Amino acid sequence: MIQYNPKDWITFIFRFHKSDTFRQLFPMMVFIGLYSYAIGYLEMEYWQLSEKSFVKNITIMHGMLGFVISLLLVFRTNTAYDRWWEGRKLWGELVNNSRNLALKLSVILKEEHDRNYFKKLIPSYASVLQKHLANDDTAKVLFEGLVLEIDQHKHKPNQVAKMLYQKIQDLYEQGKISGDQLLILNQELISFTNVCGACERIKNTPIPYSYSAFIKKFIFFYIMTLPFGYVFSLGYYVIPVVVFIFYVLASLELIAEEIEDPFGYDANDLPTEKIAANIKKHVEEIL
Repeated sequence: MIQYNPKDWITFIFRFHKSDTFRQLFPMMVFIGLYSYAIGYLEMEYWQLSEKSFVKNITIMHGMLGFVISLLLVFRTNTAYDRWWEGRKLWGELVNNSRNLALKLSVILKEEHDRNYFKKLIPSYASVLQKHLANDDTAKVLFEGLVLEIDQHKHKPNQVAKMLYQKIQDLYEQGKISGDQLLILNQELISFTNVCGACERIKNTPIPYSYSAFIKKFIFFYIMTLPFGYVFSLGYYVIPVVVFIFYVLASLELIAEEIEDPFGYDANDLPTEKIAANIKKHVEEIL
């Protein structure tokens, strides 16, 4: 995730980050510029259309559709941001639940080797979940003496959660924790799987294809018809105007595409790896 100062306007305006949409759209912007020049040349120089040509009135269509496309892009951006923000809240919940479980165990458990087991296993859940959501293979996770063998053909976070449940059950059977304490700890363990399921819902449920495809087609045909009408009022200045309009509309769609799946390694995705490292640090401090 990009770290930045939101009050530094100069940096925002004149600096182009590697994830900036300008870099991604530059080839298409060149094509749109050449296309706009070709339309302007044909209408003004080759066909020599007059101001009375009905082609000039095509701008009426753009005025009517401009409101529609703005509504679509606002909805698209808000939907993608909601998914990004929900993912951040879920990982914040995982941080708090990991701390709460560690705090309770630090008070309940008296033997050092039991505390050390959870000191390694609780952070491993966040680490495995991070790799699971990012589609990374997790055959083996090492935590300073604790080796977790993960079966690639089974749900990886569930395997770690089962180890946590198993250890808690063993402690209960050994009389090291009471029935009431077992119920208290059970709530924290349940929350781990709830967070995992909610993250998977975001990961595995993209924006419907027909909706995303329609927006892309709408933007494309909207932009490709702009030069026909505006060349009469702007002349060859229609080239930078159309390119800029394309940059704005297409950038909104690209931003939405990037943040709607917040668990990968894109520049604007959630720093889940860093959050998992913080969970490990905090749990080790508590236990």
